Order: sequence, then structure tokens, then C-alpha cells
Amino acid sequence: MKPIRRERKVARKQERDRVVAVTRQTATGPARWLWPGLIALLTLAAFLPALTNGFVDWDDEATLVDNPNYRGLGRAELRWMFTTFHMGHYQPMSWVTFGVDYLLWGMDPFGYHLTSLLLHAANAALFYFVSLRLLSLALSIPAEPRDIVLRACAGFAALVFAVHPLRVESVAWATQRRDVLSSLFFLWTLLCYLRAAAESAAARWRWMAAAVFVYSLSLLSKAGGITLPVVLLVFDVYPLRRLGGGSGRWLGPTARRVWWEKVPFMLLAMLFGIVALLAQQEAGALKPVARYGVASRIAQALFGVAFYLWKTVIPLGLSPLYELPVRLDPWDWPFVLSGLVVVAASAGLLLARRRWPAGLAIWICYVALLAPVLGTAQSGPQIAADRYSYLSCLGWAMLAGAGLIYCWRLLVSSYIRSGTFVLIAGVASAVVAVLAVLTWRQAQVWHDSERLWRHAVAVTPESSTVHYNLALILHKRTELVGAIEHYQRSLRINPVSADAYNNLGEALAQQGELGEAIKHYRQALQINASYAPAYNNLGSVLAQRGELEEAIKHYRYALRINPGAADVHHNLGSVLVQRGDLDEAVEHYRQALGLGLADSEIHFSLGDALARKGKLDEAVKHFRQALRIRPEFAEAHESLGRALARQGKRDEAAQHYQEALRIMRSGSAGGVPTK
Repeated sequence: MKPIRRERKVARKQERDRVVAVTRQTATGPARWLWPGLIALLTLAAFLPALTNGFVDWDDEATLVDNPNYRGLGRAELRWMFTTFHMGHYQPMSWVTFGVDYLLWGMDPFGYHLTSLLLHAANAALFYFVSLRLLSLALSIPAEPRDIVLRACAGFAALVFAVHPLRVESVAWATQRRDVLSSLFFLWTLLCYLRAAAESAAARWRWMAAAVFVYSLSLLSKAGGITLPVVLLVFDVYPLRRLGGGSGRWLGPTARRVWWEKVPFMLLAMLFGIVALLAQQEAGALKPVARYGVASRIAQALFGVAFYLWKTVIPLGLSPLYELPVRLDPWDWPFVLSGLVVVAASAGLLLARRRWPAGLAIWICYVALLAPVLGTAQSGPQIAADRYSYLSCLGWAMLAGAGLIYCWRLLVSSYIRSGTFVLIAGVASAVVAVLAVLTWRQAQVWHDSERLWRHAVAVTPESSTVHYNLALILHKRTELVGAIEHYQRSLRINPVSADAYNNLGEALAQQGELGEAIKHYRQALQINASYAPAYNNLGSVLAQRGELEEAIKHYRYALRINPGAADVHHNLGSVLVQRGDLDEAVEHYRQALGLGLADSEIHFSLGDALARKGKLDEAVKHFRQALRIRPEFAEAHESLGRALARQGKRDEAAQHYQEALRIMRSGSAGGVPTK
């Protein structure tokens, strides 16, 4: 028995020596950076269209365009960045990068997209180094071709990851900076951990401390990597082989040290997982179990695992939103089929774990990294999202690199040496080229909001939200026929959307179909009796029809729900003027101004009410303020001239009358007032 034990000890020592040698193996000089540099350049080239993109109305407005809080790196901005749950996320490091962007570029979207693209290119280079080390550890490769074949295959893995169309959403969508930044630190953490596993005790703890620190930066960018401890444990089993292979390898002294190494990672993961849940809860994004049951969540999770695998292989029909069905039936065929695929894959890889441990390791890492976004704690309207593949599909890219090595060895061992390299390089280049072309096209989809939602309608016509979002864009441009069509299509899919009924009513009212508009406003209120915008809009239509008492009643309902609605105060004031209640009208106009709505129409309306009451000095002041906000406001010039004439200032009054005539003749008096 003693010789056998000695042989086992020798084998373990040889295995440790192999791990150390392979993990430390790096090229020196310029050659070390040739592959990662080339990978980064090719990644930048594939995503070049993203640099011409603007901000889109899919969170970019709330995150960046309409949000002044991140603009700069002063004390106030940094305090906000490190304390806010804005938009349901805790991401202070991501906010810091946005602050830098603002200092460098202002609100030019080019700079924001450039930063995201540079971060993604850096991730591609980092993933090359991660792939190089893991492939070296996992595969038995002859020493001579290692530098050429292994590095080429690690480069292929990095490019499959970097130029895959599933990456576009994370890179080309400015709001998703958190994906690329958190992944940068995540990959860096893996490199530090792999280095720590190969070092002696003293050096190991330095690298392990570095890994913990960098991991904290990843979680401060986004909590997407909270399942990293699971990934590290998988690495320890395979390919590091620090755990497993017998009871002593799971629970012995060396194994206990490996388990203890995970404690700081687990503590950080738990802390930031709780913070992420609190952020989502504060934003009201989490769906309660009562509304979205356990069976539905399990079905969604199984669907998600199969979905990202399928889209990795066939990256077509990508959309900014794959919407949850209004009613998710776990027994519908996509969910049943997904469940069968996941169970079969899991069982097959488990049975093949001894012959192919890499397959099970990749599968566990894939599911673990997906776990936080599979719907068990469902937030948002999506059943899946391209951005969720950014970290989770790293393993599949690495599998592509391993497959390339396998093909090389198979051809070489079969003595098909002539042209082998050219054949394999040609196939790999074709794969990368196809992915890059698809990525180039997909990046153009994010050019602007209209292009984004027209594409989404084309590839996911069964989504009510994509029709609604396209309708909003057309509505803003007063393309009412198109807007009405897409509002109606949205409602056919989801007939319980108060927003869609309300906005459809607005579009119909703008077309002069007041009766139809009233019907849709009332439908919105049947769905949500506390929906203040519908009360406001219903009041406006009733006022247009001369039903002043009913209009006033609905405006008051709206203010009861939302007393801070400045536009409702203005609308109510206007109807009260028509009814002759000037005192109350003035009070509502003043409340509208007090709520911060510095609108030319409100100043004009307040001036008009004050003039009717004979308070000419105050009226003149508000007419002048209206003209400061909107100089081409013909009615304000005319009313100011009338008030000045009543004050005996006939020369100045004449000037404003003439200005009003000039504006009306030029045709610039109409349209929506500038606010």
C-alpha cells in the first residue's frame, strides 16, 4: 500500500506543479500584447456604428438626459452617486464613469458610447487572458505548439465573446454602462484568483486580497456578479483541481483553506445582493408572488436558461424587449420544451462528468451567473434580455476556443497536416466575421428611439410595450394615424394598460374625435381609478365641449390624487376663468407657478386673469415674463399692449400690437409653446 500512496503523492505534486507552471506561463515583451491588442482592435471595429448613436428613450432619458445629479465629480455629486438607488440600481462606480463622461463631453452621446466601447474592448482583452489560463489548465497540449495554437484559440474564444451580437445591448445602450464596467472588474477578479491559486502561501494571500478588492469594485458597478463564489468553487474543482476527487480533497486541511478563501467573496455577495433587492423594491420593480406565482417563475427560469443558449448559437431576431406574456402559462410549449432541454442537458453533462468535466463546469457557471436574472425575483417587464448574457455566456465562448483546439488536434493526429492550419483558421475567421457583421447591423438598431422601436416591432410584434413605445414617438411628432394604430395594437395584446388607453384618447382628441377620446379616458379610469392623467385629459375634453362643471369636477379629482400637478392647476384655472371664478383661478395659476412650472402659457393665463380683475401692474409683469420665456408669443404681445393702453402707455402698447401683427403674419404664433 505504501508505494501506491507514494505514487498518489507524486501525482498530486505533479498536478500542482502543472497548475503553477501553466498559470504562470506568459509570453514576454511585445508578443504578450499582440493577441489582446488585435482582439481589442477587432472589437472596436465591429462596434463602430455605436459611436454615431444618440440617447434612446429606453431609460437613457431618466438615467442621463433628464438627470442632473451625476454631472460632475464634486462632493454633492459623489454623495448622490454613493447613496442613490436611482432607477432601481445601486451602481456608484458606474455613476462615477458617467460623471467623468460629462466633464469630458457634456451631453454629447458620442463620448458616452466611446467610453462603453473602450470598456468592452478592454473586457475582450481581459477575457483573452482568462481563456488562455483556463484552457491551459483544462487541456493537455503538447509543449511545442502551445504558444501558437493555444493563444490563437484563446483569441478565438475572446472574439466569439466580444463581437457576438448578444453583446450589443450592453455596449450600444448608454444606460447599460453598468454591464461592461462590472464585467471589467469581474474578469479582473478571475485573473487575480487564478494567480492566487498558483502561488505560495505568502503571495497567495496578496493575490487573494487583490481579488476581493477588485470584486468589490465589480459589485459597486452592478450587483450582476453576486454568484461569483459559485464560479470560484467550480474553478477549484475543475480545472484547478484544488477540491474534489475524494473525501480528503473536499474536507481535508488543504480543502478547508480553499473553502475559507470564499468567505470574503460570499459576504460581499450577500451584502450587495440585499442592497440590489432593496434598490429594486424602492423602485417598485419587484413583482409580488401573489401576482406572479412560483410555477410561472420556475417556467421563466427554465425558459431563460434555454433562451440564452439558443440565442448564442442562432443570434437572430434580437430585440430590446422580450416581454413577459400578460398571462404566462407554464404548460405552453416554449416553457415545456425549454424545461426538457435544461433537464436533458443537466442530466447528460452530469453523467459525462468524468469523461468531460469541462462541460459540467461550464454549465454550472452558466446557470449560476444567470440565476439572479432568471425571474426568481422578477423585476421589470422582460422574460429575458440580451444584456443578461454578458457574463453568463463567457463559458460558451471559452468552449468555442476549446473546440478549435480539439479540431486542431484531431486533424493533426489524423495526419492531415497539409493545409490544416489554413483550414482551421479559415473556419474560425468565418465564424468571427459573421458574428461581427451581425453585431455591426445590430449596433445600428440603437441609433435612435424610432429605429429601435421599429426594429423591435418587426422582430417581437407580440409585445404590447414595443408598440406602445413606437406610438409615443409618433405621437410626439403628431403622426397621429401611426400613433393611433400602434396604441390600438398595444391594447389588443394587453387590454389592461391605463397608459395606452389614456394616450390613445389624447391622440383621438387631437384628431377632433372627442367622443372616442372620452370613451378611452373612461376605460383608463376603469382599469386604474387613481390614474390622475386620465382625469386631467377627460376634464380638458369636457371643457372643449362646454361641459364646464363636469370638467372642473374631473380636474379636482386629478388634484386630489396628485396635488403637485402644475398642468392640472393651470387647466382648472382656465376653466374657472371661463366660469367667472377669477379669484380661485388666480390661486390655481399661482400654485402652478409655485410648483416650478415656468411656462409662458401659465404666466399669460395669470396675467389675463389679473387684467380681468383690474390688477394691471401685476398683469403686465406676468405678460412680460411670458414674453421673456417665449418672445414669439403673439397673444401675449396683444394682451400686454391692451393692458399698457389701459395704463395710458399708448406708445409702448402700439409697439406690442405691431409685434403681435408681425408674428401672426409670419405664421409663427401657432404650435406648441416652448417651455
